Amino acid sequence: MIVAFSVSPSAAEEDGGVSEAVARAVKVVRESGLPNSTNAMFTNVEGSWDEVMDVVKRAVEAAGEGSSRVGLVLKADIRPGYEGQLTAKVERVEKHLSE
Repeated sequence: MIVAFSVSPSAAEEDGGVSEAVARAVKVVRESGLPNSTNAMFTNVEGSWDEVMDVVKRAVEAAGEGSSRVGLVLKADIRPGYEGQLTAKVERVEKHLSE
């Protein structure tokens, strides 16, 4: 499965941003060893249901350090029997664009 998620704690930085908290969440994802990518809006992570949900839970906890509330947006692509789709899906789109 691939999960795209975004976390946002209620306690923002002085400028209203949440980059420090998001960095803590992304660090958890990257240290998990699961395939992942981060863009301006979401972090994507691929693995089994249990692996991915464990990482998301720990990332939310990390982002929420020092905050009484955390918002989580999560979208999942659950496709049993498929692996490597984090990059393969993009490659298929790129192939169509190059035709």
